[in-house]
Amino acid sequence: MHHVNQNYFCFIDDFRENLINNLSKNVSIIYRNYNKYLDINTIIKIKKTCKKKRIKFYLSNNIKLALKLNLDGAYIPSFNKNYHHNSYNYRKKFTLLGSAHNLKEIRIKEEQNVKIIFISPIFFNKKNKIFLGIYKFMNLKKLTKNKTVCLGGINKDNIKILSKLNIKGIAGISMFN
Repeated sequence: MHHVNQNYFCFIDDFRENLINNLSKNVSIIYRNYNKYLDINTIIKIKKTCKKKRIKFYLSNNIKLALKLNLDGAYIPSFNKNYHHNSYNYRKKFTLLGSAHNLKEIRIKEEQNVKIIFISPIFFNKKNKIFLGIYKFMNLKKLTKNKTVCLGGINKDNIKILSKLNIKGIAGISMFN
């Protein structure tokens, strides 16, 4: 794996212990389960496996549960536009992550008190017919003081390009599988 400020974020939709065990310590897990019933036992299994590996673990789109289960933080997807979590009491090391596709969504994430913004999709892939590209990504990145992460269409061929950008890290799904 190439170095991009040493931070990688892996999105998972189900518990795969062997995947987590094969990740290095500089990879954090974001569990997103939008299609199925949210099984707390699965979240606890992932948390225990991540804790053993000293990997940070974030829950997507459920800040209240992430706080209750004492996770490292939560991930707020771009489609989540509400602010009710701003009234929650957070632990010192609890981090909010969020994704955005344009300036309007970046501003929403800033108002949601997100510390790291995933700007996506940066590269073309079969799923994302529309993508930002390096120059649009860099222009959006300049419009926020928050740390930024590249997301979308990243693979072993184009990851080298990202090492030249001043970003917090990279995120993906397929590149970790």
